[in-house]
Amino acid sequence: MIIAAVVIALAANVSAQDADSLYAKDLLQPGTEAPDFTLAAPDGTRHSLSEMKGSYVVLDFWASWCPDCRKDIPEMKRLHDMYGQRIKFVSVSFDDKKDNWTRCIESNGMDWLHLSELKKWKSTDVSRLYNIKWIPAMYLIDRQGTVILSTVMIDKLAAKLKELHEL
Repeated sequence: MIIAAVVIALAANVSAQDADSLYAKDLLQPGTEAPDFTLAAPDGTRHSLSEMKGSYVVLDFWASWCPDCRKDIPEMKRLHDMYGQRIKFVSVSFDDKKDNWTRCIESNGMDWLHLSELKKWKSTDVSRLYNIKWIPAMYLIDRQGTVILSTVMIDKLAAKLKELHEL
């Protein structure tokens, strides 16, 4: 039984370490120019990534129906609280029902910019632009609009933000 527990623990650790190698391999690579897009916020105002040039941007792809995305919400809130004064946070939702999307934002106190096409994930233009095959998926974009991190692991995003903060 002890051997089985060790094997299970090792498998869980390996799968966590390999999440990027499994699910982030198709994401845009560091050094790639981040494609521009324009999407609507819950209040209907439209926002473009290009209007954020000059700032670092965390681009978070998620959906309210995604268990892994919901699991990351407390950590994303913590990162926003720590770095939101210097870095813009933008969450792009793959929800197709506005009520579900806005209810999740409000009930979790996610007080940064949220955008969506309000279409199913695989039918969105932004998912094609950013090669999103798995969510949550996160990008960190520099002031010039270049990808400096692409990951499906929020701990990697946290480490990169800490590194930038210490510069």
